Amino acid sequence: MKDYAELIRGDKVRANTPPEINQAIDTEIASTVRFYASKTGYEIGKRIEELNKEWDIERYIEADAAVFSIIGAVLGIKWNRNWFILPIIVAIFLLQYAVQGWCPPVYILRRIGIRTRQEIDVEKYALKDLSGDFDDLLYKGSSTDRKKNTVSESGIL
Repeated sequence: MKDYAELIRGDKVRANTPPEINQAIDTEIASTVRFYASKTGYEIGKRIEELNKEWDIERYIEADAAVFSIIGAVLGIKWNRNWFILPIIVAIFLLQYAVQGWCPPVYILRRIGIRTRQEIDVEKYALKDLSGDFDDLLYKGSSTDRKKNTVSESGIL
């Protein structure tokens, strides 16, 4: 894969995230790819399995929305009707996220390093490239040449 940046083009969350947070996430991806460049195919495969199970920011937003809506509804029923405002606020945030790719919880989640699906996929595809999954499609050289090429490109973004 020649240009990993193509995988994240058009990502609304990245577009609405401060550049320093995006840069920190990009740096972490690049260092992880460099770390795995010297690992075995088995170790790379285990990391790819971890990436397949990693929650992306959208999943966190959806889970948080469900939890806070339930909490607001239960508290509204049990204690005070004013708690019914919580599910309304959560619904507004969820709509804002769907339309703009941003809502207040996104800033907090990005700050603690939660990645978008596209960012997770960048790491995954770079690791697949390291392990040789794309050899038949892209490379004519040796596996050492492939690893050097992938690692040198993993300034990734």
